[in-house]
Amino acid sequence: MSDEKTNGAQHTQEPALTVNGQYLKDLSFENPNPLESFQNLEGAPEVSVAVDIQATPLEENIFEVALKINANATQGDKSLYVVEVDYAGIFTLAKDLPQENHHPILMIECPRLLFPFARALIADVTREGGYPPLSLVPIDFVTLYRQQMEQMQQGGAPDAAPHKLDA
Repeated sequence: MSDEKTNGAQHTQEPALTVNGQYLKDLSFENPNPLESFQNLEGAPEVSVAVDIQATPLEENIFEVALKINANATQGDKSLYVVEVDYAGIFTLAKDLPQENHHPILMIECPRLLFPFARALIADVTREGGYPPLSLVPIDFVTLYRQQMEQMQQGGAPDAAPHKLDA
């Protein structure tokens, strides 16, 4: 049996992504006609969801990534509620991480880490607004990223509008 000696030096690899912090940047809940909505609520409302991701460099290898989710619930032609959440985090990318990996990590992995917290806020706010909690289905950030990259490769600029999803 042999023990490998390292003379006290240990090589530890820096993680590719570090979460420095996360926070709620903005939250809005509009309940335009609560009394009418409660009296005439028949079945589940139709909910449309839009998602937008923004990555902003703060310092070298440090970024703020904001996940913006807008959910609009309607029944017929009447708006029941609108909830908007802007949930963000500060992330550090490893110094030795190749530059070509920055964009996918910022636009896929960072939002994937933020999503459960934004989802919980939306569920809580809709419940506190007097409606059943809106529990968003998990978002496939890889597919959203690929769609954006395909659009860029076809000669178009990435869609400035938020991505539309089915709730």
